[in-house]
Amino acid sequence: MNKSYGNHLVKNIFKIILAFILLFIVGMMVGALIGGGNILTPLLPKTWVHIFQFMK
Repeated sequence: MNKSYGNHLVKNIFKIILAFILLFIVGMMVGALIGGGNILTPLLPKTWVHIFQFMK
């Protein structure tokens, strides 16, 4: 294995993680829209506080 293969692998893993995060946020926004709420509600800090409190 050479250094360029490692760099390529790290870049691909980063792209996959970034795509997962973006799709997760878009999915939350669509869910909020379907549920009759504001589409920007998932981006508010109070929503994340509620989610983390629910997970405890």
